[in-house]
Amino acid sequence: MTAGTPATFGRTVTRDGPARTLRMGTRHSALALAQSAAFADDLSGVTGARVDTVGITTEGDTNRAAITTMGSTGVFVQAVRAALLAGEIDFAVHSYKDLPTAVPEGLVVAAVPAREDPRDALVTFDGRPLHRLPSGARVGTGSPRRAGQLATLHPGIVVLPLRGNVDTRLGRVRDGDLDAVVLAAAGLSRLGRLGEAAELFATDRLVPAPAQGALAVECRADDTELALLLGALDDRPSRAAVAAERAVLAELEAGCSAPIGAHALHAGTPRRPVLDLCAVITSLDGTRRTFRRTTASLDPHEAAAAGRDLARVLRKDHASDDARATPESALADGTDRVRRYGGEDR
Repeated sequence: MTAGTPATFGRTVTRDGPARTLRMGTRHSALALAQSAAFADDLSGVTGARVDTVGITTEGDTNRAAITTMGSTGVFVQAVRAALLAGEIDFAVHSYKDLPTAVPEGLVVAAVPAREDPRDALVTFDGRPLHRLPSGARVGTGSPRRAGQLATLHPGIVVLPLRGNVDTRLGRVRDGDLDAVVLAAAGLSRLGRLGEAAELFATDRLVPAPAQGALAVECRADDTELALLLGALDDRPSRAAVAAERAVLAELEAGCSAPIGAHALHAGTPRRPVLDLCAVITSLDGTRRTFRRTTASLDPHEAAAAGRDLARVLRKDHASDDARATPESALADGTDRVRRYGGEDR
């Protein structure tokens, strides 16, 4: 099957509800199909909707080159979005961190469901946590963000580039090619394999990718009836957190391969709930790490404004940390080194 070709799988939620059957588009990968199936079950349970799953192969699935060399952003979502705009599917379920920060004309994020675990997970052959890995241990990741932060946490390890699905990555540890891999806890959880993690990193220790663990459910902007239906599963704290994190990314004008992390956590009190927002920029070799945090409102618009403000502070402070490298020049200087990585891990 070629990139962008829809393939309908025989999975229909058969509960009582409207006669209309909704066509749900998603990447044709085990993880994407698992997370979209969970959303379909929830949507059916809440609204009674019937859902068919349409798997779509994307450029990111077929091209084994480093994502930063592909010449465009959104390589895991462009084909799915094209099918949505063409009317081949009714809505799409994405890993939110795969989406470019700009929403294309004609589409709307109708729902951000309750977020899965946003943390990064370490999987080792014998269950050792990061601090117990010996100097020279080989740790695989496809993420420059993780590479920079891991080098800060354990300067003695050797971080190696890694791409492939979850089974492929874990197989490299099982076969002894690598001593450890780091990937998203959400992916392990959605595949029922979170128990294989030797360590789950606190979000202010190894700061996740913006929107890690969250889903974005898109539909056409003119399909207001469907947008309202999907909105039944929208989770306000998750939407606000993602808005803040992605605003950091957008303000720094960085793509998914940049060594930038951002995470917002629902905090405060029941009477005054807020988001605890943190962000980090590192150099790829871990020698520079600039970390800042702030609080934000649970309103998505105010949360996004707080994210932009924090990004400006982060940019200024990172430039002060090393006069030779502002965030822009640091990312540019690291481009050739970053290209050997495959972009964000799933």
